[in-house]
Amino acid sequence: MKRTTVIRTGLSALLLVGTWATAGLAPAVAAPASPATSPAAEAPASAGLLTAMQKDLGLTADQARARIAATKTATAVEKRAVRAAGSSYGGSWYDSESDTLTVAVTGERTAAAVRATGATVRFVEHSAKQLDAVKKKIDTLATAVPDGVSSWGVDQETNKVVVTVVADQRDDNDVRAFLARARQAGPVTVEETAEAVTTTAAGTVGGDPYYTGNVRCSIGFSVRGGFVTAGHCGSVGAQVRGWDNTYIGNFQGSTFPGNDYAWVNVGSGWWTVPVVLGWGTVSDALVRGSNEAPVGAYICRSGSTTKWRCGTLQGKNITVNYGSGRLVYSLTQTSACAEGGDSGGSFITGDQAQGVTSGASGNCSSGGNSFYQPINPILSRYGLTLHTA
Repeated sequence: MKRTTVIRTGLSALLLVGTWATAGLAPAVAAPASPATSPAAEAPASAGLLTAMQKDLGLTADQARARIAATKTATAVEKRAVRAAGSSYGGSWYDSESDTLTVAVTGERTAAAVRATGATVRFVEHSAKQLDAVKKKIDTLATAVPDGVSSWGVDQETNKVVVTVVADQRDDNDVRAFLARARQAGPVTVEETAEAVTTTAAGTVGGDPYYTGNVRCSIGFSVRGGFVTAGHCGSVGAQVRGWDNTYIGNFQGSTFPGNDYAWVNVGSGWWTVPVVLGWGTVSDALVRGSNEAPVGAYICRSGSTTKWRCGTLQGKNITVNYGSGRLVYSLTQTSACAEGGDSGGSFITGDQAQGVTSGASGNCSSGGNSFYQPINPILSRYGLTLHTA
């Protein structure tokens, strides 16, 4: 254990639940403590979390509390509704303004069963399976993706695949040729972004980082024997140093591009705890599982550069082009900003782990989007077990 409690908010803060923090999760933040000893263990949210939600999402404290409860309910309803929809499932999304979870279906046959779960039904032309197939066809164009094409993925609300291009490169001949081929795959629409997406690693010192070589990244979630993070932060065998420059472990598995995930073993006096750091903005949060939140849900993230940031989950199964032919598939997009050094940091909704930061466009001054690699495929890929409270 390399860190003392004066660095953070103390052991008692580690026991608060319901805080939707997303920081670089340091495995050595504090000694593991028993959640049963804390009277705050059942608290729905910390004061710091409510403050962060008010700041980043423009909510009142009461609205923030309601959003927390509503998102938790929508996550549970979505699971039941997807099962009820079966092969006619066309996507789902949550509208926080109307507190409505909408599930798209391709026909009347399953509509009643979906409504019975509490979800609203919308009829669409294409099933999620069909749209995913269109997206996969575009993925096969990987050898011909110009840097002016930023990303592509299924937009569940429009029931189409959206290809995002950098605005000032839309008329580039290579971009236009790629879009023409993409449209041949199926229902495709085009949107613009001001900047290309970049990975969020950095070569500077600061915050609560880990280091590999001259790269600074953020720790994601503790797993049994180590932690998960972004693959572009280090290759297999690379040595990892902690915030105090002492040796933690080595990259045991790492994939980038294609996917953007990795895991690092922990030893040498460091250990893991099921905690996401709040960076003093919110109380540190216990991690209790990895139930996947729906599109439209509130989500937070933080890392060693921008600390705590909140936003909305905007889309899933997005393919992102990091330039020079480096494509990453199956990312989730959010409106929470991120910057260099935040790579690998945690995305979390309530006490449920969602994923690790991959990249971002824009910044936290002017605004932007971030992308994360979902946590459950990482655990499955490496046979890891999430460390939960």
